[in-house]
Amino acid sequence: MWPILAWARTPVAPVGGALVHCNIHDLAQPLVAQLLAQAGLPAQAVDALLLGNALGANGNPARMVALASGLPERVAAVSIDSQCCAGMDAVTHACAWLALGQADIAIAGGAEAWSRAPIRMHRPLDATQAPVPFERPAFAPWPQRDPDLFDAAATGAAASGCTRLAQDAWAVLSHQRARAYSATSAADAPPRPEIVPLAGLAHDAYPRALTATRAARMPQLRTASDAQGRDCGLSQIAVSPKADGAALLLLASPQACARWGVAPRAYWRAGVTLGAAPEQPMQAAQQAALALLQRQRTTPEQLAILELHDAFAAQALGFAAALGVAPQRLNQQGGGLARGHPIGASGAIALVQALAQLVPCVPWAPATPGQLALVAIAGAGGLGSATLLEAAGADSVRF
Repeated sequence: MWPILAWARTPVAPVGGALVHCNIHDLAQPLVAQLLAQAGLPAQAVDALLLGNALGANGNPARMVALASGLPERVAAVSIDSQCCAGMDAVTHACAWLALGQADIAIAGGAEAWSRAPIRMHRPLDATQAPVPFERPAFAPWPQRDPDLFDAAATGAAASGCTRLAQDAWAVLSHQRARAYSATSAADAPPRPEIVPLAGLAHDAYPRALTATRAARMPQLRTASDAQGRDCGLSQIAVSPKADGAALLLLASPQACARWGVAPRAYWRAGVTLGAAPEQPMQAAQQAALALLQRQRTTPEQLAILELHDAFAAQALGFAAALGVAPQRLNQQGGGLARGHPIGASGAIALVQALAQLVPCVPWAPATPGQLALVAIAGAGGLGSATLLEAAGADSVRF
């Protein structure tokens, strides 16, 4: 159990959108300032910054964020790349640092400036050859076990009988929930308290007004059929789009809370990070979630919040089936399908979304001490991470 003092995220914008000019530290620096202001702590209180990032490939983005944010030069800064899981894994690593005494107060999460990501090229073997550009690296050492992620999602959908109709219906619901949450239909709507406006954007930019009819007209990205011949292909709306964004949490040890006179708003209760079959990476999220629930002797029925970064609609439906819950229990404010997928930040954004629901910042919806939230994400190469969060309160303050 590790105290969480504050959390914040940027709006999420599609690649080439409102955040196109933002580098990684441009996205994260306002969040660091917001976290410290929320907790009433000076920059000198921070011992470490751990940042998930998948596409930066430019030295140590965490160090850039720490320096740009005005944190003391002594602050340790570590960047973590476990692809989609990186933002959540950074938070788990921060809790490990607290447990080891490496830090008493840590900032952790993820940031991805996909619009500013470097162009990737394989270095030529000799001067007679030209560099070879590539879109993504290998995620497994064997090509036959490293499928295109869209192909893997379509294959998984067909194997489980997840039809395009069901996928599109889930995507429509995700967009409807995201629009209701972010009030994107109201130009003068105030920003959500967990979102720090940036570059003139105060709400997630991607959620749209969708209907089943409109979804049916969306282009099909991959074709697939199940054993009964039903269409299980991936439509454009059933895939989370490329995006820019960041999210950070402020964590502390119990000793630091006492020393600085601050009270937890929530707790990081436990986490699991594991590997799974690289051929079906989207199943790793449910495997991590089930392992975490088993270790914590917790059932899905005990969870107040279920948050999954759904890179694919078929992933969300498979996740719900694996946990034995109705899909409608997932992502009450919309998921990655409606927000977008800033890869290294997506896990941290899902954590912030869960915390914002677990501990509302409004007087008419107070937190219920002891309520639990499960957050999960899968990563390329067959990686899965899951986190269990708990709302703080007089009855739940225990270390």
